[in-house]
Amino acid sequence: MGHLPKLIQDLALILMAGAIVTLLFKRIRQPLVLGYIIAGFLVGPYFHLIPTVVDNENVKTLAEIGVIFLLFSLGLEFSFKKLMRVGGSASITALVEILFITIAGYFLGKMLGWSTMDSLFLGGMLASSSTTIIIKAFDELGVKTKQYARIVFGVLVVEDIVVILLMVLLSTIAVTQQFEGTEILFTILKLLFFLVLWFITGIFLLPTFLKRAKKLMDEETLLILSLGLCLGMVVLATEVGFSAELGAFIMGSIIAETTFAEKVEHLIKPVRDLFGSVFFMSVGMMINPASMVEYAWPILGVTLLTLFGKLFSTTLGALISGQPLKQSVQVGMSMAQIGEFAFIVATLGLSLGVISDFLFPIAVGASAITTFTTPYLIKYSEPFYQFVTRRLPQKWVNRLNRYSSSTQNIQAESTWKIVLKSYSRIALINGIVVLALILVSSNFLLPFINERVQDETLRVVIVLVVSLGVASPFMWALMAKRPNNQAYKELWIDKKYNRGPLLIVEIIRNIVGILIIGFWVDRLASTTVALLVAIPIMILVLIIFSKRIQKFYQRIESRFISNLNARETAAAAEAEQRSAEVNILRKNVDFGSDMVPWDAHIVELQVNQCADYIGKTLIELGWREKYGINIVYIKRGEQLINVPGRNHRLLPFDHVGIIATDDQIQVFKPVFDAETVVEGTDMEIGDISLEKILVDEHTRLKGLTIRDSGLREHTNGLIVGIQRERERILNPDSSTVFEWGDIVWIVGERKKIMQLGQE
Repeated sequence: MGHLPKLIQDLALILMAGAIVTLLFKRIRQPLVLGYIIAGFLVGPYFHLIPTVVDNENVKTLAEIGVIFLLFSLGLEFSFKKLMRVGGSASITALVEILFITIAGYFLGKMLGWSTMDSLFLGGMLASSSTTIIIKAFDELGVKTKQYARIVFGVLVVEDIVVILLMVLLSTIAVTQQFEGTEILFTILKLLFFLVLWFITGIFLLPTFLKRAKKLMDEETLLILSLGLCLGMVVLATEVGFSAELGAFIMGSIIAETTFAEKVEHLIKPVRDLFGSVFFMSVGMMINPASMVEYAWPILGVTLLTLFGKLFSTTLGALISGQPLKQSVQVGMSMAQIGEFAFIVATLGLSLGVISDFLFPIAVGASAITTFTTPYLIKYSEPFYQFVTRRLPQKWVNRLNRYSSSTQNIQAESTWKIVLKSYSRIALINGIVVLALILVSSNFLLPFINERVQDETLRVVIVLVVSLGVASPFMWALMAKRPNNQAYKELWIDKKYNRGPLLIVEIIRNIVGILIIGFWVDRLASTTVALLVAIPIMILVLIIFSKRIQKFYQRIESRFISNLNARETAAAAEAEQRSAEVNILRKNVDFGSDMVPWDAHIVELQVNQCADYIGKTLIELGWREKYGINIVYIKRGEQLINVPGRNHRLLPFDHVGIIATDDQIQVFKPVFDAETVVEGTDMEIGDISLEKILVDEHTRLKGLTIRDSGLREHTNGLIVGIQRERERILNPDSSTVFEWGDIVWIVGERKKIMQLGQE
């Protein structure tokens, strides 16, 4: 018999323990993440009643793969455009909360006597909340339709990206052991440079490749390609000096912009679940009960900071962003827990060897406590708000509400602000591309040409022609492309006040472009060549071939925009008939924004097929009078009924748009979701069968009509046929009279039919 590697034995033990414990946690309705951690503890080195994992190093490798796939999956759900669509309220709330809790976590660590790195990583661990736990609690409490839930989901999106950036900063600080502001600033700029560069390159190349290979791309190939791209970006990110987790997240967010996003997400899910479970169980394997007892007070301190610190900072952030006091309190009480990212941040610190082992049991202990408290905090958020308003001076409450209303009424951006944003976007995107080309030409093209061409003049000419030729479209855009929006046209038409400032902007960016060309040429050749030859020739080329370069750049830009919007375009092409639904969603956003001061918003609910109000007219239902809600539309398949009248009826599976406040929805939703109660048996489909009985002295049916026989009532069934000698009567009339020897075929409850035949 061959030797079985220890890793296979360990994997069997880990997965069996994980399966059993998670089945139990599903039964008691608790988060599976905690189940995996407990399963890991049971098979870890600190619990000896069952077999223990032996090959710890290989399990750690599998756990690292798990982290990579977890971040890759998070990127698939994320997408950069999703971040751009997150409202200002959610962004401000998230940033205030993260800044406060990270700093508070750091100072708590220092108060406990921990090292600087332990304190920094504690702040990073507390920076995010748990998306899984919050969504689960919202589902169970039925509050996903409430207005504050939308703010919470937006905050979670911002938290994800900010924590990814925090991980990069923490890993950089851990490796360099430097805390200078210039070093951190350089890291941030380097990170932003590579983020934008990878995103631009990925969006330009990947969707085009996938589109052309679509006919060859079955599920197996797509899965292998996706995993290969993920791990390839992981390698690239680590080579550049960033973490593997960042690379996985970036590749996931790039694929999220393609038409294959949903399919890749579906295919990657089993892989993510497998390796993700191994990661969370590896966290549990590090738990030492003795350490948890030893660090009980730090666990309590971190838990209290999480509960009260997050509650306070998130509420404060929501208030600053302009949310009403009630919604701000509800948002704050929803976010008071430690997320799964805490374990990933702690794993990063351990892998770098810069934090102490006790951070894991502290994170697990605080996470477990806050997981159990989250549903109760959400449930009692409204009573807590009422308690707060009773204790606060009324003038404070009035001022907060006035601030919220005035914030919602702030007008749109000024024309100049829009134009300057457009200029900044052009400069940022093309500047980063040009900078990337400078690095490529200096570090790769120049050494390559130097090795193969002996003549110095020829070398310089080749390098300059190739590098500047490739860069010419982007240099033209950097120096000459104008914003293509109505705001710019309005400013340009207004000659008296705006032509001058616009010309100054044009002159400044042309000077910047010339300086970039000079810097680039100076890296490739001598300063004299740069000043006397290369710069004049490059400017002359940009002027002479301006139209051709412009057309080529527009083709590049068009492909990029097409790829960026490919997912939305495909969705629109596949479902043109759902244009009404798109309009409804837009209207929901508009109404939601406009009605925030009224504490009202649109909620879309679906009519249950068993609802007791189906078929009744709206005036018969009288919901507006009883509950104060208004139905603004009914969407029935492809048909949209806008502002339905009093005689319209609701049918099964209708989507109904309702304007109401959170309080009104809370009262009305149980009425809307109520089902018709039909008295009957608990019979299953398997209990229904086609049976036959004989009309004889036992059944005593001779001479009775079908109606008088009571067969329907006794069997919960229907008589579908009578076989009389050679005659067959299908679906007989209820007045048909039974005769001796008739064979009666009945569809009904099998047990009752059999009992009837035995009587």
